[in-house]
Amino acid sequence: MNDSFTPMRVTHKQRLATDITLFELADPQGQDLPVFTPGAHITVQTPGGARRSYSLCSSPEQHTTWQIAVKRDAKGRGGSQSMVDEVQVGDLLPTLPWANMFELIESAPSYIFVAGGIGITPILSMIRHLLGQGRTDFKLYYCTRNVQDTAFLDELNAPELTGLVKIHHDHGDLAQALDLWPIFERPTNAHVYCCGPQGLMDSVRDMTGHWPTERVHFESFGAAQSGFADNQTFDVVLHKSGVRVSVPAHQSILEALRGCGHLIPSSCESGTCGSCRTTLISGEAEHRDMVLRADERASHIMPCVSRAASTELVLDL
Repeated sequence: MNDSFTPMRVTHKQRLATDITLFELADPQGQDLPVFTPGAHITVQTPGGARRSYSLCSSPEQHTTWQIAVKRDAKGRGGSQSMVDEVQVGDLLPTLPWANMFELIESAPSYIFVAGGIGITPILSMIRHLLGQGRTDFKLYYCTRNVQDTAFLDELNAPELTGLVKIHHDHGDLAQALDLWPIFERPTNAHVYCCGPQGLMDSVRDMTGHWPTERVHFESFGAAQSGFADNQTFDVVLHKSGVRVSVPAHQSILEALRGCGHLIPSSCESGTCGSCRTTLISGEAEHRDMVLRADERASHIMPCVSRAASTELVLDL
């Protein structure tokens, strides 16, 4: 990964919903920004020093500013808290070049979008792009807890999107969750794009198991990592040098190693792309990624998100 950060000027900051804040970014010299493709994300360095990836939710046709939306996670590792609490209009935000692992297939005959919570961000970029192309051959199903938790509500309720957008509030009750089975029961030629909490993505994955795999796409930025033990401090031993690095509860393995000058290639830093895959020599890992197969987990780890279930891990570094 290109580790050369480019500063971006924060030109606008706005609260969109409960714990969700919009940031607008521009080139400090007022130059046009690089053209990105719908579904892309950028990686920023937060004021606390952590790297976090956020989907671009603006239209790719907007060349002077980019938009990202950040959900403040009070139980996270501090990256989103640092962004929301400390970044202000006028600040320079270190940013890596955009990348896209959730590419919109432009030749698709139609689209079914399913978003949950902050998962609306990459899909909103896709919708804005399609509308800019004069296309309305899509349907969005947007699931949130309540009105207060729903970002971009006014835009998605605009008259021109009547019939194209269904917003569903479950009020935190699984019994009130949107029934998606009628949508996926019979496969069509549409391409499906889903982004949201892990439970929602797992549900859509199950319901589309009989669809052609090349027509179903998932993006997991913002996916909740639940069901894991509370973070504990542990050690990582670098096998080639014998160096021992302590990984505190508030840092990932990747961040702890980076802080000691040990650099590992990385991209998404959310356990979805696989670029930081590292050989695990010994120790028991708690795998929190979405990349490794079951038969790979005894011998590899994704240090951007996974942790140790033992007191130490020995890595082939």
